Amino acid sequence: MMPVHLKQFLDSKVKEYNQPAFIQDDPISIPHLFTKKQDIEIAGFFAAVFSWGNRTTIISKSKELMQRLDNAPYAFTKNHSVKDLQHLNRFKHRTFNEDDLYYFIEFLHQHYLKHDSLESAFVPNSHLDTEQCLIHFKNYFFSFEHLKRTEKHISSPLQKSTCKRLNMFLRWMVRNDNKGVDFGLWKKISASQLICPVDVHVARVAKKLGLLKRKQVDWLAAVELTNALRQLDKNDPVKYDFALFNLGVIEKF
Repeated sequence: MMPVHLKQFLDSKVKEYNQPAFIQDDPISIPHLFTKKQDIEIAGFFAAVFSWGNRTTIISKSKELMQRLDNAPYAFTKNHSVKDLQHLNRFKHRTFNEDDLYYFIEFLHQHYLKHDSLESAFVPNSHLDTEQCLIHFKNYFFSFEHLKRTEKHISSPLQKSTCKRLNMFLRWMVRNDNKGVDFGLWKKISASQLICPVDVHVARVAKKLGLLKRKQVDWLAAVELTNALRQLDKNDPVKYDFALFNLGVIEKF
C-alpha cells in the first residue's frame, strides 16, 4: 500500500500541471493546433516521435513539419502528389531525415485510405493489452517497403525499450479527464491500460519516491512504475506522468 502522503503529494502535482497552461511549452501543443480528429492524430504522432532532446527544438521542428504539410496533415497525407513531396526535401530533426519522413507519409497515406483513424493501427481489436498494441503497431507500421534505418524511430517492447514516445502519444489520444490537455479521442483502449512514459527524468524521480526499484530504464521499468501508480489510481495511473515528468524537468526534484 502506498503511503497516503505520497498520493496526496503527487495528486497535488497532477492538479498543478494537468491544465491548459502546461500545453504551450510541451510537444502536445502541436496537435492542439488542430481540431479535426485525423489532423490531431497525425500532428500528435509526429510530435511524439520527435520528442527526444530539447523541448523548444522539438516544438519548433514539429511546427516546421506542419507548415511543410500545408498545416493540413491529413489532407496532405491522403491527397499529395509527387510534386507535393518536394515540400519535404531536406527536412531533418536530429537523426530523423527526409527519407524517414517520406516513409512515414507513405504509411499514413496507405493507412488512411482504408481506415478513418490511426487508432486501428495501434488497437486492431479490444482484446490486446498495451504491450501487445505497441508490438502490433511496429510490425504493421513497417509492413511496407522501407529503409532499415527508419526502424529506429519506432520502438517496441520486444527491444526492451520503454517506448516512452509511443506511450506518451497513447496518453494524449486515450486519456479523457476534461482538463483540456489530453484529447481522449480513442475508445478501444482505456486509461487504466496505459503504460507510463518513462525517460531518465521520470525514472530518477520515481526511484527517489520509491515507486521504481529496477536499475535499468527499460520496458520492465515502465511496467513496474505503472503498476506502482495503479496503487494510487487504478483507473488512471498515467495521469501521474504530469507530476513525475515536471518534478524531474522543471523542479529538478
